[in-house]
Amino acid sequence: MAEEMRNDFSKGSVVKNILNLAVPMTLAQLINVLYNIVDRIYIGRIPEHATLSLTGIGLSLPMITMVTAFANLFGMGGAPLCSIERGRGNLKEAEKIMGNSFSMMMIFGVVLTVFGLIFKKPLLYAFGASDATWPFADAYITIYLLGSIFVMTGLGMNSFINSQGFGRIGMCTVLLGAVANLVLDPIFIFGLNMGIQGAALATVISQALSAAWILWFLTGKRAILKLKLSCMRPELGRIKEITALGMSGFTMAITNCTVQIVCNATLQVYGGDLYVGIMTVINSLREVAIMPVHGVTNSAQPVMGFNYGAKEYGRVKQAILFTSIFSIFYTTLAWALLHGFPEFFIRMFNQDQALIEAGVPALRLYFFGFFMMSLQFAGQAVFVALGKSKQAVFFSIFRKVVIVTPLTLFLPSLFHMGTDGVFIAEPISNFVGGAACFGTMMFTVWRELTRKQHNLEL
Repeated sequence: MAEEMRNDFSKGSVVKNILNLAVPMTLAQLINVLYNIVDRIYIGRIPEHATLSLTGIGLSLPMITMVTAFANLFGMGGAPLCSIERGRGNLKEAEKIMGNSFSMMMIFGVVLTVFGLIFKKPLLYAFGASDATWPFADAYITIYLLGSIFVMTGLGMNSFINSQGFGRIGMCTVLLGAVANLVLDPIFIFGLNMGIQGAALATVISQALSAAWILWFLTGKRAILKLKLSCMRPELGRIKEITALGMSGFTMAITNCTVQIVCNATLQVYGGDLYVGIMTVINSLREVAIMPVHGVTNSAQPVMGFNYGAKEYGRVKQAILFTSIFSIFYTTLAWALLHGFPEFFIRMFNQDQALIEAGVPALRLYFFGFFMMSLQFAGQAVFVALGKSKQAVFFSIFRKVVIVTPLTLFLPSLFHMGTDGVFIAEPISNFVGGAACFGTMMFTVWRELTRKQHNLEL
């Protein structure tokens, strides 16, 4: 009974419950992004081939995103289900869900490593590599793939720590890896003169440390839900539930991967290696800019899921309202900063004057109306938290596949837009996709919660 009462999200302030998770989780996710960001900042300062090395990492991003996608599939799929079952008081089922999620991460981690190593060359060229950038992309992705099983564990299983309400422990997971990465990067890149390979090796070692910490906690005494061998035997029924709900996070990551590939390949045609490098910088800034929104929306999911399972529908609505207002306010502020000081942010990654001059207008185009992206994240978080996987998957596909990808392919040739057509596709998708996702959530989920709340009060 004591275990069931710990981290009971149906008690106390809804906003406080979310923030108790959001503050450490946002810091954790921000630190997690630093794995890749720090690599790019250091690589952008290598005395020789800085821009080519930076572009090489950009070309590797789709494969890195693919690993993230499968971590999301089982992590973001299993964690909300655990929250719902914990809200119902069914801890044994929650542990079985977590065990099955872990097993699938291990299996797919090995599969992705083998697949990536076999097909890396044709894939990287398809992603927009040239003969000049291929050696740098190959050097980075080969080492990264060898450590992908650590990445899967670090990203995927941390969701199960956060979903139990241990936000600070979750933050420590990535803080451990980030500090290791910050220390190892300059040693490997510059001290041992390993260049881009040193950056990849530092990342893999750091993720391995994070993975070890997660396994130590989830098998220890403090965890409410424990990772047990007896729960790891894959069971088809549970795996279907996990993948059905995780398909939203998976689809978001895979569609991001698709867009990265299409953007890089199109930019290679219309602008060459320079513009692929610019997109690498923009993607890096975007990863940092959206972190607080990710942190709050992801933190709200366990609170929403727990209260939904406990039939506290009014509290679910409070969580939706707070999450939406915060997301819109923050992304508006981020847009103002990026639009007002584009050169400052670009110089964090590269000092090449040609890249800076071409990058400033590209950055302003790409981030136009950035606040509309928050509506997509807010609506998506609600669908995932309440187990409505079909809606979550649909809107992931709608924004990236139906809107962004065709626009990226066709706008550059229309009205002689060239590379501008690639960068303007993103804000168009934010306006259309964000409004559609959030509007649908309000017309369906919000009304359903209001109806259920009214029925309970009768």
